[in-house]
Formats: sequence, C-alpha cells, structure tokens
Amino acid sequence: MQTHHLALNDPAFVYDPYPTLNRLRENLPVFYDEVWNKVFFLRYEDISNLLRDKRLGRSITHILSRDELGWPPPSPLTADFDQFQSDHMLDSEPPKHTRLKSLMMKAFTPARVEGLRGRIQQIVNDLLDRAEDRGRMDLLSDYAEPLPVAVIAELLGVPKEDRPLLRPWSARIVRLYELGYTDEQARDANQAVVEFSGYIKKLADERRGKPGDDLISALVEVEEQGEKLTPDELVANCILLLNAGHEATVNGTTAGFLALARNPEQMEQAREAAARNRPDFFKLGVEEMLRYDTPLPMFERWVLDDFDFKGIPLRRGQEVALMYASGNRDPGKFSNPDQLNLTRAENPHLTFGLGIHYCIGAPLARLELQISFQTLLKRLPNIQLATDRVEYSGGFVIRGHKAMPVAW
Repeated sequence: MQTHHLALNDPAFVYDPYPTLNRLRENLPVFYDEVWNKVFFLRYEDISNLLRDKRLGRSITHILSRDELGWPPPSPLTADFDQFQSDHMLDSEPPKHTRLKSLMMKAFTPARVEGLRGRIQQIVNDLLDRAEDRGRMDLLSDYAEPLPVAVIAELLGVPKEDRPLLRPWSARIVRLYELGYTDEQARDANQAVVEFSGYIKKLADERRGKPGDDLISALVEVEEQGEKLTPDELVANCILLLNAGHEATVNGTTAGFLALARNPEQMEQAREAAARNRPDFFKLGVEEMLRYDTPLPMFERWVLDDFDFKGIPLRRGQEVALMYASGNRDPGKFSNPDQLNLTRAENPHLTFGLGIHYCIGAPLARLELQISFQTLLKRLPNIQLATDRVEYSGGFVIRGHKAMPVAW
C-alpha cells in the first residue's frame, strides 16, 4: 500500500478540498497516512462496501485492550468524555449498539419527527421575522444555528430559558472529533460533558416524577424485552442527539447556501420553486446540497478482524478514514459530480452513512433543511452572499463556517 500525507487541517485544503480529493481519488484512491496512522479510502464503491462491512466498527476497545493496541493509559483530561463515548450508540458495537439503537428508535419515531413539522415552520418564521426588516444577517448565527438547536431542545423538552446553554456545550465537545486537538481543548470538552451531563440528569430526574410529551420522558419510560437505558446511557444519547443532530444541519445550511450563491442558475431555480410552493423540489434539492458539499466530510472506523479488502491488507486495530466528501463527488457513481444539480433524481449520497451506524436523525435533518431553505428563499427572494470570501472555523472533520453574512 502506498503512503501519502493528507494535510487535513491545512486552511487551504479545508477551504476547498475537492481538487485535492478528485486528484487523489483518480491516482491514489487508497493510501496509508503515517502522520494520522490511518488508511484512507476515497472511492464511493469502497466507502459504501466498508460502511456495511461488519469487520469494521466505531469502537475497538471492546475487543482489544489499550495495552494490546499499544496505547498509553487513558488521559485524566478526558475521563468524563471517554465515559460519555462508551455510553452512546454511535461509538458502540453489537450487541450493545443493537440494544441502544433499538431503545432509542422506540422513542425517536418517524411520527415524533413528523409531528415537529409545524413547530419547525414556526421557528423558521420567527427567525426570519426578526431579521427581515434589517436587510442583512449572519446566516450562521442568526439562522443556521438557532433552528436545529431549538428543534432538538423542543424534542428533548429543554425549557426555553436554558436553550442558550446547548450550542456552546456542543461546540466545545465536538472539538475532540477533529484530528490534532490540544490539551486545552480536551480539558474544555471534558468539562462541557460534565456540565451537559449534569443538566440532562436533572431534567431526566424531573421527568421521572412528572413525565411530559418529550423525548427525555419517552426515553425514561422506554423498555424492550426487559431492557431499559441506564441513567448514564440516557444522558449520553441525549447529548449525542444534540451534537450529531445539529452539527450536520448547521453545516448543511451554510454549505448549501454557499453552493447556491456560487451557482446562480441553480439559485434561480430554487427561488422559483420557493415562490411556487414546491416542497417536492426542495426534497431533491436538499439531497443534492448534502452530496455536493458534505457537512461532515470524513468518518473513521476500526478494523475488528484481519481481512484483505480488494487485495489491501487491513489488520485488527488499524483505523480507516472514509472520505464521504470524496465518495460524494466520485464520477464512477454520479454524473457530472462537480456540478450542483438540484433536480438530480438518482442521488445515493453517503452523507448520513450506511449500515448499522446509519444516522437515526437523518429524517429530522432532512425535514429541517427542506423547510428552512424553502421558507428562506420564499421570504427573502433577493438574499445573496455579502462577502467575497467565507472563512472556515476549524479542521476538515467538522467543516463549519466562522460566519456567513448575507443581505437582501
């Protein structure tokens, strides 16, 4: 296997990774990066197959000890973060993952998501009411961020006065999913887990005594074949819902708008569809935005058993990096992949994953994005980007923006 170093956190790469990814996908679609100690896969077919392969998993310490892996002892800086990760379903494997996901799905039902449609529309309307007369706003802080945080807060049953706490906690926690974080960021993320966990525990205790029509109440009560969520599992999975449930939506909103701004013909199509109240257009359009500029462009998996994949030796304890952003631009799967086409009918993008770890929040993210884009372009048909260069906030793994000034 060839070696290559991909400077994931280089600001130039974060700003526009696609030329580099396109070149690598054509000439070096699989390589080992000694700096990151990961095997990178860039082709759609490979990523799709590996996501479904049960010889890969989101965790490894359930089958190999830290000593066997050659890892140092756990860092006291991240003790609470590490416990949080071990209790939520994203970083667990069967049979634990099967139990946690089954319990979560009993509470996080399609009916509960669909029941949020009217509330999502109201939140979107309220956010635009506040901004409309000003003639400008920061699409990130005034629109993209408040919407999914408010929706997840509604879903969980977080009181309005406490909702400003949620986004800062989440932003501090998800820094540890980037590669190359600092000790200070680790300490800060760990403290955010402590604070967020304490808050959710308090809410859960209240709901045990006085249940409401919210997800925390449902999770307190949900049971299957005698199994219930432990208090720590309930807390960890509620935090996961906020972190995962809004990072993709926030980044999907700003990346989607940026794609429209840079493709005027597609923006005009979207404006016309909004004016004509065509939700069918935005169902397809949102899928294309999620493919074209992937909100969470890379996910990792551990190799659980030795195996050869298309002649490439993968050994237990190795880590692979699956480049969703590259797979979503693979010409072997998508016609004209570097072209934004809001009416693209065949669009099996990788953005929400595949296999047992497919994102359970995907229906909610889709609903939020469809409503928010249709309403935004209907209410503010002349909206346009108000800067020549949009800046990114951090690394590649969670590729978000610092701000996105718009005007109308």
